[in-house]
Amino acid sequence: MSKLTDLPKRILIGRALRSDRLGETLLPKRIALPVFASDPLSSVAYAPGEVLLVLSIAGFSAYHFSPWIALAVVVLMFTVVASYRQNVHAYPSGGGDYEVATTNLGRRAGLTVASALLVDYVLTVAVSISSGVENLGSAIPFVVENKVLCAVIVIGLLTVMNLRGVRESGKLFAIPTYVFVTGVFIMITWGAYKGLVLNDTMSAPTAELEIKAEEEGLAGFALVFLLLRAFSSGCAALTGVEAISNGVPAFRKPKSRNAATTLALMGALAVTMFCGIIGLAMATDVKMAENPAVDLLRNGVPVGEGFVQDPVISQVAAAVFGDGTFFFVLLAAATALVLFLAANTAYNGFPLLGSILAQDRYLPRQLHTRGDRLAFSNGIVMLAGAAAMLVVVYGADSTRLIQLYIVGVFVSFTLSQIGMVRHWNRHLRTERNQAKRRHMLRSRAINTFGAFFTGLVLIVVLATKFTHGAWVALLGMVIFYAVMSAVRRHYDRVSAELAASDEPSDDSVRPSRVHAIVLVSKVHKPTLRALAYAKLMRVDKLEAVSINVDPSETRALRAEWERRGINVPLKILDSPYREITRPVIEYVKGLRKESPRDVVSVVIPEYVVGHWYEHLLHNQSALRLKGRLLFTPGVMVTSVPFQLVSSEAARKRARKRQDWSAPGAVRRGLVDERPKPPAPAPHRGDE
Repeated sequence: MSKLTDLPKRILIGRALRSDRLGETLLPKRIALPVFASDPLSSVAYAPGEVLLVLSIAGFSAYHFSPWIALAVVVLMFTVVASYRQNVHAYPSGGGDYEVATTNLGRRAGLTVASALLVDYVLTVAVSISSGVENLGSAIPFVVENKVLCAVIVIGLLTVMNLRGVRESGKLFAIPTYVFVTGVFIMITWGAYKGLVLNDTMSAPTAELEIKAEEEGLAGFALVFLLLRAFSSGCAALTGVEAISNGVPAFRKPKSRNAATTLALMGALAVTMFCGIIGLAMATDVKMAENPAVDLLRNGVPVGEGFVQDPVISQVAAAVFGDGTFFFVLLAAATALVLFLAANTAYNGFPLLGSILAQDRYLPRQLHTRGDRLAFSNGIVMLAGAAAMLVVVYGADSTRLIQLYIVGVFVSFTLSQIGMVRHWNRHLRTERNQAKRRHMLRSRAINTFGAFFTGLVLIVVLATKFTHGAWVALLGMVIFYAVMSAVRRHYDRVSAELAASDEPSDDSVRPSRVHAIVLVSKVHKPTLRALAYAKLMRVDKLEAVSINVDPSETRALRAEWERRGINVPLKILDSPYREITRPVIEYVKGLRKESPRDVVSVVIPEYVVGHWYEHLLHNQSALRLKGRLLFTPGVMVTSVPFQLVSSEAARKRARKRQDWSAPGAVRRGLVDERPKPPAPAPHRGDE
C-alpha cells in the first residue's frame, strides 16, 4: 500500500521535510498578511452587499442608513484590532482566544471559546468557497449548474495546497490577495476622483431599477431591529481577525511585534475597503434585494426569474471602470479567486488550534502531529471534511450559510476580552513599576471597551439571526464542547489507570512461571523459526498447539513432527465446528484459570509480504487471533515474522528510490545517515 500511495502523495504535496527545517516554514509579514488575513480582507466582497440586502426590506429610502452602519462596523473593527494587539503581546504562544479564556476564566470558558472557533473556521471555508463559486458562476454557467460539485472540488484543491506547507501555500495565495487589494484601492481612488474632481455621473447596472419594499413605513422598534440586523450582517467583515492571535508561532521573530503589525495593517486595509465600497455603492445607486426576481422593478414590473443580481463590488466596478473593461475583468477575477483563498485563514487557524487542543488532551493526539511537510495534516483533512459536508447539506448556498456565520467568532471575541481584563487585573495587583502600571491600565481600558462592545454585538447577532439559522452554529458549538469534554475524560481516565504506583503492584511483581505456546499449522520454515525463538525465551514450559480442523492434515502434521524429532510437545485441540480462534482462546483461559499467577506467552509465526494483495491471502487467522488475545489478561502475544521473497524485492526497490525514508521518519525526528563502507584497498598489481 505504501508503494501505491507514496508516488501520488509526493506529486501532490511534495517531498517530506526534516524536522530541523521547521524554522524555514515561518512567515514574514508580507506572506503572513495574505495567509492569516485573507478572510477579513475578502469579506469586503460580500459584507457591504449583506448590509444593503437587509436594508432593502424597508425600501431604497433605508439605504441612507448604510454610512452609519459602516461607521459602527469601523468602530467595532478598530476596537477588536486594538484588543487583539494586546492579546498577541500577552499570549504569544499561539493559543489565542482559547489560551486567554482558559488561563483567566477557567477550563469551561476555554472549551466554549475553542468550540466557537472550530465552528467558525468550518463555516469560513463553507461560506467563502460557496460565495466564490457563486461569483464565478455569473460568468461560467456550468459552475452555477453544478455549485456543490465545484465547491467540493475547490475545497479539495485548497486542502492539497495547504498540505504542501504553510509557507508554500502562502506564496501561492499572496499574489491574488494583493491583486485584489490593489484593485479595490484603484477602484476607490478612481471612483472618488471621477466623482469629486471630474464630477462624472457613475451609474451601477441596477441604478435605473426600483426596490419594492417588503415592509413600508418602518419606524420605532421595527426600524431599530432592522438596522441592528443590517449591522450584524455587516459584522461579517470582522471574521478571521482572531486567526492572527492564534497563529503567532507561525511568524518570524520578533513574533509578537510582527503579529501586532500585521493585525494593524489588516484592520486598516479592511476598514478602508469596506467604507470605500459602501460609499461608491451609494454614489452609483446600487440596488440589492433578498428576492431580486420579485422585489426589483423595472418600469414598475418585476425583473423576473431570468435576472442575475451581481454582487455589490461587481456593480461598483462596472460603474467606475465600465462593464467589460480590463480593470473590471481583472477585479472580478481577483475577487472570485480571493474568495476561494479566504478559506485559507481557516486552513491555518483550525489545524493550529486543533494541535493545541490535542496537546491539552481535548482532541485526539493525532491532531498534534505534524505531517511530511511540517503542516498539521490531520487537522487540515478534518477541516476539509467538515466544510465539504456543510457545503453538500446547504447546497453551496452562501445566503443560507451566512446566517450561521459570525456567532462563533463573537463568542470568542467576548470571552477573550473578558479574560484579558482579568489578566490585567491580576498583574496590576502585584506590579509596582509606575510606567508598566500605566501601560497595563491603558491595555485594560482597551480590553474592557472591547468586551463591552463585542458582547453587545453578540447579543444583537443572536437576537437578529437566531431564527434565520444561527441556532445551527450554536448546536455545532454544543456538539464540539461535548465531544472535547468526552475526549478529555477518556484521556484522564486512561492516564490515571496507567500511572505507576509507588507501592509494589501485580504489574511490577515477577510472574511465578511463563507458559509459552507456539501456534502451528504445519511444519515449515516459519514454524521452525518460531520454535527456535520460543526456546531462546527460557520459559518454564513450552508446547506447540495446533487446531484439528481437518483430521488428515492433523495426522500429517503429527507424523512430520515425529519424523523430525522435534523436542517440543505437540498438543492438538479439537474444533468440531472448524473454528480456529475459539479453541485457542478457551485453552489459554483454562491455563490462566489453573495458574492465575502464571503468564501465558503465545507465539504466532507470520508471513511478511511485499504486495498489498498478498495481505488478503495470508495472516487473516493470525490477525483475528491476536485481536482476541489482546483482551485476555495475563496473556502476551509475540509475532515472529518470516520475510517472503516478495517482501525482500519490495525492500530493495524502496532502497533504490531517491531520498527514500521510512514512513514516519519525520515524526520520529532526525534519522542518522548510515556511513558508507570504505572503498576496498587497491591490489599491488594495480599500483
